[in-house]
Amino acid sequence: MHQLWPLPTASDPGTTSDPSAGPAAPPELSDEDLEALYGYPADLDRPWVQANFVTSADGAVSVDERSDGLSSTADKRVFLLGRDLADVVLVGAGTALAENYGGARTTETRRARRHRHGLSDVPPIAVVTRRCSIPPDAPVITDTAVPTLVVTAADAPADRRAALADAGAEVLLAGEDTVDPATAIRLLDERGLRRIDCEGGPHLLASLVAADLVDQLCLTYAPLLAGPGPGRIVAGLPSTPRDMTLRSLLHEDGFLLARYRRA
Repeated sequence: MHQLWPLPTASDPGTTSDPSAGPAAPPELSDEDLEALYGYPADLDRPWVQANFVTSADGAVSVDERSDGLSSTADKRVFLLGRDLADVVLVGAGTALAENYGGARTTETRRARRHRHGLSDVPPIAVVTRRCSIPPDAPVITDTAVPTLVVTAADAPADRRAALADAGAEVLLAGEDTVDPATAIRLLDERGLRRIDCEGGPHLLASLVAADLVDQLCLTYAPLLAGPGPGRIVAGLPSTPRDMTLRSLLHEDGFLLARYRRA
């Protein structure tokens, strides 16, 4: 994986210091380089939300209803890094079910990375579902090393809430008849979960954009024309346009990995 922007300078590892040699060649990025690029701000005093998505060149969010058809080795590397640097992974129920989510997995290398950043072995998954539509036997509830957080509304069916709690999930109420994104983020913050990595889906991202809660968007562009049908990375709620600033642009095998931050 190489960095296209900001342009590397002669002082960067693997580049030449000879001015007559022309522009410096982009160096291959190490895991440490990626951690520096994608790391959360130090000494956070508030929740900080990063959204992580992949899209085709013509704007599709999935192929055959799954994002994996758009992904690549580089995209998966950044996707896992997003989890490794986060306190919690935030995901909508539809995405958790469509992508067959289980609990976050780890390796010795990834645990060591998290420990270097003062984080637990694995981040919990927080599933947003207005009606508690996640079955209590779904892998995201049962196949996990730490309890899953289910973020729902107070008027979600009481029997579904109870079944999820009995299955080991922690149920959080973030609104009366719908899930209020600001309340959901506050409830995570109260549990010390400030580094929030949102992995979709489009309706959840739309609610976060509408509430002006997205601090960073990591967006991978796949060199693929998916054609008509699949939706965009946001769906549902209208919102005010939010200005973002490009902070880095990486490249590998035709995939572009852009990182935007709140302007």
